[in-house]
Amino acid sequence: MLSIRKSLLPGLRLSRRSGNNAALSSIHLTHTKNEVSIRSNESMRMHRCFSSSLHSKSLDALFSPSSDGMNRRGMNAIDGINVRAFSAAVSDDTNMEELRKVHHIRNVAIVAHVDHGKTTIVDELLKCAFESVNNGEEKIQSDDLVMDCGDLERERGITITSKVTRLDYLQTGNDERKIMNVVDTPGHSDFAGEVDRILTMIDGVCLVVDAAEGAMAQTKYVLSRALKMGLKPIVILNKCDKDDAWGRIEDGEVEVELFETFDSLGANEEQMEYVTVYASGKAGWATTDMDVAREFAKGTKQVDGTETSMRVLLDTILDNIPAPVIASKVGISDPSIEPFAMAATTVGRDNFLGRLCTGRIYSGSISKNDIVALIPRDMTSEEIEKATLSSSNVTGMFVNRGVSRTELESPIAYAGDIVTLAGVPDSIAVGDTLTLKSNPIDHALHTPPINPPTLSMEIGANTSPLAGQDGTIVASARVRERLYSETDNNVTLSVSKSETDPERSVVHARGELQLGILIEQMRREGYEITVSPPKIIMTKCESTGKDLEPFEEVIIDVESEYSGTIVEALTAGRKGLLLEMSDSADGKTRLVFEVPSRGLLGFQSEIATATRGTAVVNHLFLENREYAGHIGGVEKGKLVCNDNGKANLYSLTNISKRGELFVEAGDIVYSGMVIGENSRAGDLEVNVVKAKETTNVRKAGKEEKLYVPPAKKLSIEELIGYMNDDEVLEVTPKAVRLRKAELDSKARERFARTRKKQMASAQKK
Repeated sequence: MLSIRKSLLPGLRLSRRSGNNAALSSIHLTHTKNEVSIRSNESMRMHRCFSSSLHSKSLDALFSPSSDGMNRRGMNAIDGINVRAFSAAVSDDTNMEELRKVHHIRNVAIVAHVDHGKTTIVDELLKCAFESVNNGEEKIQSDDLVMDCGDLERERGITITSKVTRLDYLQTGNDERKIMNVVDTPGHSDFAGEVDRILTMIDGVCLVVDAAEGAMAQTKYVLSRALKMGLKPIVILNKCDKDDAWGRIEDGEVEVELFETFDSLGANEEQMEYVTVYASGKAGWATTDMDVAREFAKGTKQVDGTETSMRVLLDTILDNIPAPVIASKVGISDPSIEPFAMAATTVGRDNFLGRLCTGRIYSGSISKNDIVALIPRDMTSEEIEKATLSSSNVTGMFVNRGVSRTELESPIAYAGDIVTLAGVPDSIAVGDTLTLKSNPIDHALHTPPINPPTLSMEIGANTSPLAGQDGTIVASARVRERLYSETDNNVTLSVSKSETDPERSVVHARGELQLGILIEQMRREGYEITVSPPKIIMTKCESTGKDLEPFEEVIIDVESEYSGTIVEALTAGRKGLLLEMSDSADGKTRLVFEVPSRGLLGFQSEIATATRGTAVVNHLFLENREYAGHIGGVEKGKLVCNDNGKANLYSLTNISKRGELFVEAGDIVYSGMVIGENSRAGDLEVNVVKAKETTNVRKAGKEEKLYVPPAKKLSIEELIGYMNDDEVLEVTPKAVRLRKAELDSKARERFARTRKKQMASAQKK
């Protein structure tokens, strides 16, 4: 089948224009159906041979063996058992005795690029599943099940944290209730840690692609991680009813882009045979028939019944995503006495339930009041034998339905399911292993490594003259405690004490957006903090001893008239290299660069202004390369306030001619605070507090009308990249202010002279 698709791809555009696309679709569907039916028959034969050896009738109904799984994923077990070994088949040389499928459960992730409609599709699946078990008699409100439940997620329209929700689904004509654990994952690369850990729990992915935009940078990252883990993909072409989407589908552009993406990411032959679902999450329809999708897209057909609703996608998941596979250890013939093993994917705390842990059960079963033991992720088998493991009683078992946590209906949770346990040991962290104290496993489950952070910045308590006026939490110890608590779930973040200031903490993260989200969350919680400029994390090459810095792939879609501006901005002073430039029929240009991560600091806000907000920028970490040298030209000068008080309209009117203002009349300012951007190089000290002189002398003529242009308001992420090295960010619940690190003007002058010499020496290198 792979050879057929490859041979047809060069002529795909011509064949689809001439109406021959049905032949290609029929070949693919026929092949897929035959393959599924063969596997289904083999599984049934194996099930009949295996079921007689089971001691428990309930387990006999629950498990069925896999006959087609050997070597499918090509991943060897580590120390006998690893995370993927439980959820996938393993190679013949591992010490596994038998494989069983939990045929009524599906664990699947929904992955996509930012704003490709992933969350909308998940919400539609929740509605369809709810209606299926209630015979359509009871409807569910959309606001009750929206996956982007956080305030920041709703405001920005993106997914920040991974969420697992449970669907109980009844297929039409089938009385057996199916369980689907659907995972909503972030699309931005800054939250890649959420994606990495969640992929260990699932057996397949639904890749949501905007039909009008195609595969984007964050799509490639998530997909590459999934393909390397051997997960089975389903492609959902969303937003097919957009004006420019269907033309790209019929011309074959979308199919070619997807094929090239899968091929470049190393997909195997089975993964290349993905099923394509045409859908519109907003309109609530889905179909695998291209002709039916065309009628929906052009508005000649309306959604009627379940045959074209989102149930089509639910049925496709059941038919194509493999069921969880449970591997027994050698010497255990009775599944009921298998040791319980669960890897912690998400941890948290509840004021009433205590410490919480969410993860997938890879072996055995767990009940309420069972005593569980904690195995840290980095503990070896020898250390486990000698150590005294932390233990506690399980006080509750829960599942998530939409955004609500409900108690598990069954008194026992079995392998293959994703559940939340309450009452686990307080010291548990993401990646740790839970097992029964009475029947433990002898090693920690292996979890995949996380890509290293690329940025670092120092965060401490607010030290400005206005400290303590807005927030409720101002102590540096409380700030550090909050940062350490964030690392519980956010595995890509790490926190350490600052070497230069004991009151500050150094936070290592993946990007400006991730740091901006953390700072914004702390601001809304009542914290007052000071944030230093971000620094790129450098490493040393072991063989050459040279400095290495992270490089990123940058993909920019922009109006063609601004393409020259983009190229000049990235290649001139930011050390970028243009790799690809392509024009589209709608007047847009796609540019692909390789740029040092240092060159992207502050780029978003700069290019948004230069292109009038039309540029869409996406970036993806590539690798560490040799240090690229000095980046940037002359730094932008700032307008710095030299007095304390409230900004006056009279002074702002005169100062606005000197540059762009960040403050408005009536805003509180202080000496050393940055109140605007200078139109010339270098900082300029100004007095925005000074009012117009008043006298008793009456002047002839009218009073001059005062006018000040609207102040420029920058977000936290924009300010993070905009800061100079001698500046810090003051963040309070009511205001975000940019100020100089040194408030004394004379000390700043001395620092400026020293820094000028350093910049000159750096440029010579």
